[in-house]
Amino acid sequence: MDQRFDATERFAEGAQFIAGSLRSGSSGRTQDVVDPATGETVYSYELAGEAEVDAAVEAARRAFADWGGATPGERSDTLYRFAAALTEDAGDLARAESLNCGKPIKLSEEFDVPGSIDNAAFFAGAARHLEGKAAGEYSADHTSVIRREPIGVVGSIAPWNYPLQMAAWKVLPALAAGNTIVLKPAEITPFTSLLFAQAAQRAGLPDGALNIVSGAGRDAGEHLVGHPAVAMTSFTGSTAVGKRVAEIATGTVKRLHLELGGKAPFVVFDDADLEAAVHGAVAGALINTGQDCTAATRAYVQRPLYDAFVSGVADLMATVRLGDPFDPSTDLGPLISHAQRDRVAGFVDRARAYATVVTGGEAPQGGLAKGAYYRPTLIAGAAQDSEIVQSEIFGPVLVVLPFDSDDEGIALANDTPYGLAASAWSRDVYRTGRATREINAGCVWVNDHIPIISEMPHGGAKASGFGKDMSAYSFEEYTQVKHVMYDNTAVARKDWHRTIFGDRP
Repeated sequence: MDQRFDATERFAEGAQFIAGSLRSGSSGRTQDVVDPATGETVYSYELAGEAEVDAAVEAARRAFADWGGATPGERSDTLYRFAAALTEDAGDLARAESLNCGKPIKLSEEFDVPGSIDNAAFFAGAARHLEGKAAGEYSADHTSVIRREPIGVVGSIAPWNYPLQMAAWKVLPALAAGNTIVLKPAEITPFTSLLFAQAAQRAGLPDGALNIVSGAGRDAGEHLVGHPAVAMTSFTGSTAVGKRVAEIATGTVKRLHLELGGKAPFVVFDDADLEAAVHGAVAGALINTGQDCTAATRAYVQRPLYDAFVSGVADLMATVRLGDPFDPSTDLGPLISHAQRDRVAGFVDRARAYATVVTGGEAPQGGLAKGAYYRPTLIAGAAQDSEIVQSEIFGPVLVVLPFDSDDEGIALANDTPYGLAASAWSRDVYRTGRATREINAGCVWVNDHIPIISEMPHGGAKASGFGKDMSAYSFEEYTQVKHVMYDNTAVARKDWHRTIFGDRP
């Protein structure tokens, strides 16, 4: 049986999902969706324009009256049904994600899809726990109560590297808190966002509570961010584009959540388990072909372990199997596009002038030549201030540098503009404890790199943005905290009134 997802049949009506129905765009421009493993076009559609954004925002505004007023229990029940609908669609979701993005099918089936279903189940429960400070008499004459209220219409923009998971991370906390949403996926990866919205509709989510506009960033994206009826913008993508989103969002003074780029350090102290560190580095650097903002990109290894680490990583990278994403034995799929493959290759080729490419550093030939493949690459000998160390590459490339003292290792880890994720490797609890305190990142793993769970937050510091996805902490992004204060005295004339009325009887 051909495992490949038939997007042309499934989305024959178009790649926009507005007010509960698929429809075509009206921008006058067509987008081809290309299978990065073969270079073949697998779907074409008309991009959303401003008209589709306006229609989606209006649908979300209308739906907010009902969904925002639903009880936590009602929202919870709907999200549990949503999780069940996603479970029913797990096969289609995995096949669509692998076709659209080139992900190995085992990654889609074992990571992207179950993680997204787990997110839905988590937020179904979390919908009943919008907590605030307990009611109390913080003033002797008043009782104070904290309300958490939905913000309204949320306009979200998701990237192309994890289309399904990013849809889940943005949509689920927003819905659980009672908001309605317009999601713009990357125009080259619309498939699983559309399937996600259709599953939500089957689960009983009101039409218009979740809308998908598949359009270009400069058109549909910027119009969505600047729309006066959108109360909040949530964006995941590069730091450069995040700056542009922030500029537009300030025009209407809306809530803003940014999850931006990363350049995660992987700090290996001299008492670390070398085998664990080597395996962790290869897995952490190559997850999703390195197209992960938390991927291990900079390995700092204390000098006694440095040579063995470089040798071990190079040997293990050489065993990684590139191939057809739908072959269960494939370890590494293509990059998202040939343009991205060429961008990664450009970083590596420029680095040859000042560093050593230990392994990889090339696109495979033969049967994989038509796809956007690039071999796992290890680079050594680069300076800390070099491009390959400082810039986000977003590909299967790991740079390794030595360090001497613990002070130096932590300083090097912090020496980039980014602060999304990091890891520290040591058998010494005091060493790792110091690293978790002093490395400036939104997440620091100890003796592992990359795992995420629904119950814990994801988000960065510095140029990696602000705000949290997943976990109950995400409700800080998607709810408005309101203080309600009740007078308990029933006295018409309060003592403090004398500041206005003076000594008059």
